Amino acid sequence: MSRLHFDKDIQPLSDFRANTASFIRQINETRRPIVITQRGKGVAVVMDVSEYEAMQERIELLEEIQKSEAQISAGLGLSNSDARSQILMSIKK
Repeated sequence: MSRLHFDKDIQPLSDFRANTASFIRQINETRRPIVITQRGKGVAVVMDVSEYEAMQERIELLEEIQKSEAQISAGLGLSNSDARSQILMSIKK
């Protein structure tokens, strides 16, 4: 996802309502999200679907890495050779 451009990507709700099609086109072309404000406060983010899906996948991967690191720290990990042996044995069955 491209970095937010504060001068172009933060829009009041009233402008977004009036120019929705052009903002959607901007999102699709730039791959940058738009932050929607209401009474000067950020209330929503509108972003490209593929960018959202990619972000979700990255989050899931990072969560799995964090979980794995916690398991290794707790002594629940396997050595590479033990893991390899278990995989080869399960393949042979």
